[in-house]
Amino acid sequence: MRFEPKFISKQQQAKILGFIVTAIFKIKRHFYDCKVINYPKNTNCLFALWHSRQCGVYGIPEREKLHCLISKSKDGEIIAMAAEAIGIKTVRGSQRRDGAEASLKILDILKEGNNVAITIDGPNGPKEVVKKGIVEIAKLSGIPIVPFAWHNPGRGFIKLKTWDEFCFPLFCKKLCLLCGDPIYVNKDADDAEIERIRLQVEEKLKELQNEVHKNFREYFKNGEPYQKIKSNL
Repeated sequence: MRFEPKFISKQQQAKILGFIVTAIFKIKRHFYDCKVINYPKNTNCLFALWHSRQCGVYGIPEREKLHCLISKSKDGEIIAMAAEAIGIKTVRGSQRRDGAEASLKILDILKEGNNVAITIDGPNGPKEVVKKGIVEIAKLSGIPIVPFAWHNPGRGFIKLKTWDEFCFPLFCKKLCLLCGDPIYVNKDADDAEIERIRLQVEEKLKELQNEVHKNFREYFKNGEPYQKIKSNL
């Protein structure tokens, strides 16, 4: 059960929580160390990640050209405020709500050479089931899908009691982000091919999560350091 104070509107609640989350990331940026494995340097892409792991966008390099698809829900408002405060641009909408409009915006963003991160089982699940929207955008744009996962072994890594078991690196000092190889979708892909790639992305995401969890120490030791860039924090 959620605590919903009657004397504060939902919009005000979102602003307060958004401010708190932003403040946490503002403090964390001075302490955390992020290593990135297999980052796609020579192409723009569609980053695919689980809804529960969306805090991982904090470690994606080239933040100045990163956009995130975030729902128009109350929770999405909190996430959007925090994302924009650390220099990540947002596209508001989801597959179920304003999906067509959001998809058109994403296509325009990709044409300009930017990257877009999409939580492919959000905003309401089912948990860790890829929705085909990202595959269809990859087909129309010709831009590859890059699945990625992240891990932190510290005690400051917490899971919330939400439908997706949202993961938040509250006091974590070390993060490792592992990118998969780009997955391209042919412009002539039919429904069967789209379904095959949807399942491929789903399987790859699970593989990456297990891999970065199992080999965290090795990856963190050998990974490329995340280069901090200026943000409006």
